[in-house]
Amino acid sequence: GKGDAPAANGAAGKKPQVQVGVVTATTGDVGVLSELPGRIEAVRTAQIRARSAGILQERTFREGSDVRAGQLLFKIDAAPYAAALESARAQVARDEAQLAQSLAQVERFRPLVAANAISKQDFVNAEAAYKAAQADVAAGKAAVRQAEINLGYTQVTSPIAGRIGRALVTEGALVGQGEATQLAVVQQIHPVYVNFTQSAADVLQLRRAMESGQFKRAGGGQGASVKLVLSDGSEYAQAGKLLFTDLSVDPTTGQVTLRAEVPNPKGELLPGLYLRVRIEQAQASNAITLPQQAVTRTQQGDTVSVVGEDGKVSQRTVKISAAQNNRWVVLDGLKAGEKVMVDGFQKLQMLPPGTPVKPVPWQAPGTP
Repeated sequence: GKGDAPAANGAAGKKPQVQVGVVTATTGDVGVLSELPGRIEAVRTAQIRARSAGILQERTFREGSDVRAGQLLFKIDAAPYAAALESARAQVARDEAQLAQSLAQVERFRPLVAANAISKQDFVNAEAAYKAAQADVAAGKAAVRQAEINLGYTQVTSPIAGRIGRALVTEGALVGQGEATQLAVVQQIHPVYVNFTQSAADVLQLRRAMESGQFKRAGGGQGASVKLVLSDGSEYAQAGKLLFTDLSVDPTTGQVTLRAEVPNPKGELLPGLYLRVRIEQAQASNAITLPQQAVTRTQQGDTVSVVGEDGKVSQRTVKISAAQNNRWVVLDGLKAGEKVMVDGFQKLQMLPPGTPVKPVPWQAPGTP
Protein backbone atom coordinates (compact mmCIF):
# COMPACT_ATOMS: atom_id res chain seq x y z
CA GLY A 1 0.00 0.00 0.00
CA LYS A 2 0.95 3.68 -0.12
CA GLY A 3 1.86 3.56 3.57
CA ASP A 4 4.93 1.39 2.88
CA ALA A 5 8.07 3.51 2.88
CA PRO A 6 10.25 2.87 -0.17
CA ALA A 7 13.68 1.35 0.42
CA ALA A 8 16.52 3.75 1.25
CA ASN A 9 17.41 5.72 -1.93
CA GLY A 10 20.95 4.44 -2.27
CA ALA A 11 23.59 5.12 0.33
CA ALA A 12 23.44 8.87 -0.20
CA GLY A 13 19.71 9.25 0.42
CA LYS A 14 18.67 9.75 4.04
CA LYS A 15 16.20 7.24 5.48
CA PRO A 16 12.57 8.41 5.12
CA GLN A 17 10.75 8.98 8.42
CA VAL A 18 8.79 6.02 9.80
CA GLN A 19 5.03 6.56 9.57
CA VAL A 20 2.92 5.96 12.67
CA GLY A 21 -0.90 6.09 12.96
CA VAL A 22 -2.18 8.81 15.28
CA VAL A 23 -5.51 10.23 16.39
CA THR A 24 -5.96 13.89 17.26
CA ALA A 25 -7.46 14.36 20.71
CA THR A 26 -10.87 16.04 20.48
CA THR A 27 -13.32 16.67 23.29
CA GLY A 28 -16.98 15.75 23.47
CA ASP A 29 -19.71 14.41 25.75
CA VAL A 30 -19.32 10.68 26.31
CA GLY A 31 -20.92 8.04 28.52
CA VAL A 32 -18.67 6.70 31.24
CA LEU A 33 -19.05 2.95 31.68
CA SER A 34 -18.27 0.83 34.70
CA GLU A 35 -17.80 -2.91 34.20
CA LEU A 36 -18.90 -4.80 37.30
CA PRO A 37 -19.36 -8.46 38.29
CA GLY A 38 -22.97 -9.65 38.41
CA ARG A 39 -25.21 -12.67 38.83
CA ILE A 40 -28.59 -13.52 37.30
CA GLU A 41 -31.57 -14.09 39.61
CA ALA A 42 -35.11 -15.18 38.75
CA VAL A 43 -37.77 -12.47 39.22
CA ARG A 44 -39.97 -14.99 41.06
CA THR A 45 -39.09 -18.35 42.52
CA ALA A 46 -41.83 -20.67 43.79
CA GLN A 47 -41.12 -23.87 45.67
CA ILE A 48 -43.81 -26.42 44.84
CA ARG A 49 -44.63 -28.31 48.06
CA ALA A 50 -47.05 -31.07 49.05
CA ARG A 51 -49.78 -29.58 51.26
CA SER A 52 -51.68 -32.86 51.58
CA ALA A 53 -50.01 -36.00 52.92
CA GLY A 54 -50.18 -39.10 50.77
CA ILE A 55 -48.60 -41.23 48.06
CA LEU A 56 -47.50 -39.32 44.94
CA GLN A 57 -49.37 -40.95 42.05
CA GLU A 58 -48.52 -38.93 38.95
CA ARG A 59 -46.29 -36.18 37.58
CA THR A 60 -48.06 -34.26 34.81
CA PHE A 61 -45.33 -31.95 33.44
CA ARG A 62 -42.15 -32.28 31.40
CA GLU A 63 -39.04 -31.38 33.39
CA GLY A 64 -37.44 -28.14 32.18
CA SER A 65 -40.57 -26.96 30.38
CA ASP A 66 -42.53 -23.71 30.73
CA VAL A 67 -45.64 -23.97 32.90
CA ARG A 68 -48.68 -21.70 33.32
CA ALA A 69 -49.95 -20.34 36.61
CA GLY A 70 -52.51 -22.86 37.89
CA GLN A 71 -51.22 -25.72 35.72
CA LEU A 72 -51.49 -29.20 37.27
CA LEU A 73 -48.04 -30.55 38.15
CA PHE A 74 -48.55 -33.54 40.49
CA LYS A 75 -51.40 -35.75 41.70
CA ILE A 76 -51.37 -37.13 45.25
CA ASP A 77 -53.60 -40.11 46.19
CA ALA A 78 -56.98 -38.46 46.79
CA ALA A 79 -59.05 -41.44 48.05
CA PRO A 80 -58.67 -40.73 51.84
CA TYR A 81 -59.54 -37.04 51.26
CA ALA A 82 -62.59 -37.89 49.13
CA ALA A 83 -63.78 -40.23 51.94
CA ALA A 84 -63.22 -37.50 54.57
CA LEU A 85 -65.27 -35.08 52.44
CA GLU A 86 -68.17 -37.57 52.17
CA SER A 87 -68.07 -38.09 55.92
CA ALA A 88 -68.18 -34.30 56.53
CA ARG A 89 -71.15 -33.95 54.16
CA ALA A 90 -73.01 -36.78 55.96
CA GLN A 91 -72.43 -34.99 59.29
CA VAL A 92 -73.97 -31.81 57.84
CA ALA A 93 -77.04 -33.79 56.67
CA ARG A 94 -77.43 -35.21 60.22
CA ASP A 95 -77.04 -31.71 61.74
CA GLU A 96 -79.65 -30.28 59.32
CA ALA A 97 -82.15 -32.98 60.37
CA GLN A 98 -81.52 -32.04 64.00
CA LEU A 99 -82.04 -28.36 63.12
CA ALA A 100 -85.40 -29.07 61.42
CA GLN A 101 -86.55 -31.07 64.45
CA SER A 102 -85.57 -28.35 66.96
CA LEU A 103 -87.27 -25.66 64.82
CA ALA A 104 -90.50 -27.73 64.79
CA GLN A 105 -90.27 -28.04 68.60
CA VAL A 106 -89.97 -24.24 69.02
CA GLU A 107 -92.95 -23.63 66.69
CA ARG A 108 -95.06 -26.15 68.63
CA PHE A 109 -94.16 -24.63 72.02
CA ARG A 110 -94.81 -21.00 71.01
CA PRO A 111 -98.69 -21.02 71.32
CA LEU A 112 -98.51 -23.28 74.41
CA VAL A 113 -96.26 -20.94 76.37
CA ALA A 114 -98.54 -18.01 75.45
CA ALA A 115 -101.50 -19.95 76.94
CA ASN A 116 -99.38 -20.93 80.00
CA ALA A 117 -99.88 -24.60 79.05
CA ILE A 118 -96.07 -25.22 79.45
CA SER A 119 -93.48 -23.54 81.61
CA LYS A 120 -91.39 -20.63 80.32
CA GLN A 121 -88.27 -22.71 81.07
CA ASP A 122 -89.32 -25.44 78.63
CA PHE A 123 -89.71 -22.87 75.87
CA VAL A 124 -86.28 -21.27 76.64
CA ASN A 125 -84.70 -24.76 76.51
CA ALA A 126 -86.33 -25.47 73.15
CA GLU A 127 -85.03 -22.15 71.71
CA ALA A 128 -81.50 -22.86 73.04
CA ALA A 129 -81.58 -26.32 71.42
CA TYR A 130 -82.58 -24.69 68.10
CA LYS A 131 -79.69 -22.17 68.29
CA ALA A 132 -77.21 -24.96 69.14
CA ALA A 133 -78.48 -26.94 66.12
CA GLN A 134 -77.90 -23.87 63.90
CA ALA A 135 -74.32 -23.60 65.21
CA ASP A 136 -73.75 -27.33 64.55
CA VAL A 137 -74.84 -26.89 60.91
CA ALA A 138 -72.50 -23.89 60.48
CA ALA A 139 -69.57 -25.86 61.97
CA GLY A 140 -70.41 -28.86 59.78
CA LYS A 141 -70.40 -26.68 56.64
CA ALA A 142 -66.98 -25.27 57.62
CA ALA A 143 -65.69 -28.86 58.06
CA VAL A 144 -66.98 -29.69 54.55
CA ARG A 145 -65.17 -26.62 53.17
CA GLN A 146 -61.95 -27.73 54.91
CA ALA A 147 -62.33 -31.26 53.54
CA GLU A 148 -62.80 -29.79 50.03
CA ILE A 149 -59.62 -27.72 50.44
CA ASN A 150 -57.65 -30.79 51.58
CA LEU A 151 -59.00 -32.76 48.62
CA GLY A 152 -58.03 -29.85 46.31
CA TYR A 153 -54.44 -29.94 47.65
CA THR A 154 -54.05 -33.46 46.23
CA GLN A 155 -53.91 -31.73 42.81
CA VAL A 156 -50.64 -29.80 43.09
CA THR A 157 -50.66 -26.75 40.78
CA SER A 158 -48.10 -24.05 39.94
CA PRO A 159 -48.67 -20.73 41.76
CA ILE A 160 -46.76 -18.78 39.07
CA ALA A 161 -45.99 -18.98 35.36
CA GLY A 162 -42.38 -19.82 34.65
CA ARG A 163 -39.90 -22.56 33.89
CA ILE A 164 -39.97 -25.69 36.03
CA GLY A 165 -36.84 -27.66 36.92
CA ARG A 166 -36.50 -31.35 37.66
CA ALA A 167 -38.95 -33.24 39.86
CA LEU A 168 -37.42 -33.70 43.32
CA VAL A 169 -39.55 -36.79 44.13
CA THR A 170 -40.82 -39.69 42.05
CA GLU A 171 -44.18 -41.44 41.80
CA GLY A 172 -44.79 -43.79 44.72
CA ALA A 173 -43.07 -41.54 47.27
CA LEU A 174 -44.89 -40.66 50.49
CA VAL A 175 -45.05 -36.85 50.65
CA GLY A 176 -46.33 -34.23 53.07
CA GLN A 177 -46.19 -36.56 56.09
CA GLY A 178 -45.02 -34.37 58.97
CA GLU A 179 -43.60 -31.59 56.75
CA ALA A 180 -44.50 -30.05 53.39
CA THR A 181 -42.20 -32.00 51.06
CA GLN A 182 -40.63 -29.93 48.27
CA LEU A 183 -41.62 -31.43 44.90
CA ALA A 184 -40.14 -28.99 42.35
CA VAL A 185 -39.13 -25.35 41.80
CA VAL A 186 -40.69 -22.96 39.26
CA GLN A 187 -38.75 -19.83 38.32
CA GLN A 188 -39.96 -16.87 36.31
CA ILE A 189 -37.05 -15.91 34.06
CA HIS A 190 -38.54 -13.38 31.62
CA PRO A 191 -37.46 -10.80 32.58
CA VAL A 192 -34.60 -11.61 34.98
CA TYR A 193 -32.85 -9.58 37.66
CA VAL A 194 -29.11 -8.97 37.53
CA ASN A 195 -27.60 -8.30 40.95
CA PHE A 196 -24.17 -6.71 40.78
CA THR A 197 -21.81 -4.90 43.14
CA GLN A 198 -19.71 -1.75 42.95
CA SER A 199 -17.11 -0.64 45.46
CA ALA A 200 -18.36 2.07 47.82
CA ALA A 201 -15.26 4.17 46.95
CA ASP A 202 -16.27 4.19 43.24
CA VAL A 203 -19.83 5.17 44.10
CA LEU A 204 -18.51 8.05 46.22
CA GLN A 205 -16.09 9.17 43.48
CA LEU A 206 -18.91 9.10 40.90
CA ARG A 207 -21.17 11.21 43.14
CA ARG A 208 -18.35 13.74 43.73
CA ALA A 209 -17.67 13.95 39.97
CA MET A 210 -21.38 14.58 39.38
CA GLU A 211 -21.55 17.25 42.09
CA SER A 212 -18.45 19.02 40.75
CA GLY A 213 -19.99 19.03 37.26
CA GLN A 214 -17.22 16.87 35.74
CA PHE A 215 -19.89 14.19 35.09
CA LYS A 216 -23.62 14.45 34.66
CA ARG A 217 -26.16 11.70 35.36
CA ALA A 218 -26.82 9.29 32.49
CA GLY A 219 -30.23 8.50 31.04
CA GLY A 220 -31.80 11.83 32.00
CA GLY A 221 -33.38 10.40 35.15
CA GLN A 222 -34.91 7.33 33.45
CA GLY A 223 -32.34 5.10 35.11
CA ALA A 224 -29.01 4.07 33.68
CA SER A 225 -28.83 1.66 30.76
CA VAL A 226 -27.26 -1.71 31.56
CA LYS A 227 -25.51 -4.06 29.09
CA LEU A 228 -24.45 -7.61 29.92
CA VAL A 229 -21.14 -9.15 28.85
CA LEU A 230 -21.34 -12.95 28.74
CA SER A 231 -18.48 -15.27 29.75
CA ASP A 232 -17.27 -15.59 26.14
CA GLY A 233 -16.88 -11.79 25.91
CA SER A 234 -19.90 -11.25 23.66
CA GLU A 235 -22.50 -8.64 24.56
CA TYR A 236 -26.06 -9.84 25.28
CA ALA A 237 -28.50 -8.50 22.68
CA GLN A 238 -31.02 -6.88 25.05
CA ALA A 239 -30.21 -3.90 27.25
CA GLY A 240 -31.61 -3.73 30.77
CA LYS A 241 -32.50 -0.88 33.08
CA LEU A 242 -31.17 -0.12 36.54
CA LEU A 243 -33.89 -0.60 39.18
CA PHE A 244 -32.13 0.54 42.34
CA THR A 245 -28.89 1.03 44.21
CA ASP A 246 -28.83 -0.35 47.74
CA LEU A 247 -28.70 2.20 50.55
CA SER A 248 -26.16 0.35 52.67
CA VAL A 249 -22.60 -0.85 52.14
CA ASP A 250 -21.82 -4.50 52.91
CA PRO A 251 -19.44 -4.23 55.90
CA THR A 252 -17.49 -7.39 54.99
CA THR A 253 -16.73 -6.48 51.34
CA GLY A 254 -17.13 -2.68 51.19
CA GLN A 255 -19.43 -3.14 48.18
CA VAL A 256 -22.78 -1.59 47.31
CA THR A 257 -25.37 -3.84 45.63
CA LEU A 258 -27.22 -2.68 42.52
CA ARG A 259 -30.03 -4.43 40.68
CA ALA A 260 -31.11 -4.24 37.04
CA GLU A 261 -33.97 -5.85 35.12
CA VAL A 262 -33.15 -7.43 31.75
CA PRO A 263 -35.55 -8.97 29.19
CA ASN A 264 -34.94 -12.69 28.63
CA PRO A 265 -37.42 -13.75 25.92
CA LYS A 266 -35.41 -16.78 24.75
CA GLY A 267 -34.50 -17.91 28.28
CA GLU A 268 -30.75 -17.68 27.55
CA LEU A 269 -29.96 -16.06 30.91
CA LEU A 270 -30.26 -18.70 33.61
CA PRO A 271 -30.52 -17.96 37.35
CA GLY A 272 -27.12 -18.14 39.05
CA LEU A 273 -25.22 -17.28 35.83
CA TYR A 274 -22.12 -15.17 36.50
CA LEU A 275 -21.38 -12.35 34.05
CA ARG A 276 -20.04 -8.81 33.73
CA VAL A 277 -22.34 -5.81 33.75
CA ARG A 278 -21.54 -2.68 31.75
CA ILE A 279 -23.44 0.27 33.13
CA GLU A 280 -23.42 3.85 31.94
CA GLN A 281 -23.98 5.75 35.16
CA ALA A 282 -22.74 9.13 34.02
CA GLN A 283 -21.81 11.31 31.06
CA ALA A 284 -18.40 13.01 31.04
CA SER A 285 -18.64 16.46 29.48
CA ASN A 286 -15.70 17.73 27.39
CA ALA A 287 -13.90 14.40 27.73
CA ILE A 288 -11.36 13.02 25.26
CA THR A 289 -11.84 9.44 24.06
CA LEU A 290 -9.14 7.19 22.61
CA PRO A 291 -9.13 3.75 20.98
CA GLN A 292 -8.18 1.15 23.59
CA GLN A 293 -4.96 0.14 21.83
CA ALA A 294 -3.61 3.71 22.24
CA VAL A 295 -3.40 3.24 26.02
CA THR A 296 -0.81 1.06 27.78
CA ARG A 297 -2.17 -0.14 31.13
CA THR A 298 0.25 -1.26 33.88
CA GLN A 299 0.20 -1.58 37.67
CA GLN A 300 2.15 1.71 37.84
CA GLY A 301 -0.45 3.59 35.80
CA ASP A 302 -1.86 4.19 32.34
CA THR A 303 0.28 5.83 29.66
CA VAL A 304 -0.11 7.06 26.06
CA SER A 305 2.53 7.97 23.45
CA VAL A 306 2.18 11.58 22.28
CA VAL A 307 3.84 12.71 19.01
CA GLY A 308 5.10 16.27 19.42
CA GLU A 309 5.31 19.06 16.78
CA ASP A 310 8.95 18.01 16.16
CA GLY A 311 7.89 14.39 15.46
CA LYS A 312 9.43 13.13 18.69
CA VAL A 313 7.44 10.57 20.71
CA SER A 314 7.02 11.04 24.46
CA GLN A 315 5.24 8.97 27.12
CA ARG A 316 2.44 10.66 29.02
CA THR A 317 0.65 9.35 32.12
CA VAL A 318 -3.14 9.73 31.89
CA LYS A 319 -6.15 9.02 34.06
CA ILE A 320 -8.75 6.93 32.21
CA SER A 321 -12.21 5.45 32.61
CA ALA A 322 -14.08 2.98 30.41
CA ALA A 323 -16.46 4.16 27.70
CA GLN A 324 -18.65 2.83 24.92
CA ASN A 325 -17.49 1.00 21.81
CA ASN A 326 -14.14 -0.20 23.16
CA ARG A 327 -12.80 3.28 23.80
CA TRP A 328 -11.25 4.83 26.90
CA VAL A 329 -12.28 8.19 28.32
CA VAL A 330 -9.24 10.26 29.28
CA LEU A 331 -10.21 12.20 32.38
CA ASP A 332 -6.84 13.86 32.88
CA GLY A 333 -3.39 14.20 31.22
CA LEU A 334 -4.24 15.15 27.59
CA LYS A 335 -5.19 18.40 25.89
CA ALA A 336 -7.39 18.76 22.82
CA GLY A 337 -5.38 18.88 19.59
CA GLU A 338 -2.51 16.66 20.76
CA LYS A 339 -1.60 13.71 18.53
CA VAL A 340 -1.74 10.32 20.24
CA MET A 341 -0.10 7.24 18.72
CA VAL A 342 -2.44 4.28 18.04
CA ASP A 343 -0.42 2.23 15.57
CA GLY A 344 3.27 1.63 14.76
CA PHE A 345 4.62 0.67 18.19
CA GLN A 346 6.61 -2.23 16.65
CA LYS A 347 8.32 0.14 14.18
CA LEU A 348 9.27 2.45 17.06
CA GLN A 349 11.08 -0.35 18.89
CA MET A 350 13.45 -0.72 15.88
CA LEU A 351 14.48 2.95 16.04
CA PRO A 352 16.93 4.61 18.44
CA PRO A 353 15.07 6.60 21.16
CA GLY A 354 14.24 10.16 20.21
CA THR A 355 14.09 9.50 16.44
CA PRO A 356 11.44 11.73 14.83
CA VAL A 357 8.49 9.93 13.21
CA LYS A 358 5.89 10.98 10.64
CA PRO A 359 2.34 11.00 12.12
CA VAL A 360 -0.45 9.99 9.73
CA PRO A 361 -4.17 9.91 10.63
CA TRP A 362 -5.18 6.47 11.92
CA GLN A 363 -8.26 4.72 10.54
CA ALA A 364 -10.13 2.24 12.73
CA PRO A 365 -10.21 -1.20 11.08
CA GLY A 366 -13.45 -1.76 9.22
CA THR A 367 -14.12 1.95 8.56
CA PRO A 368 -14.36 2.88 4.87
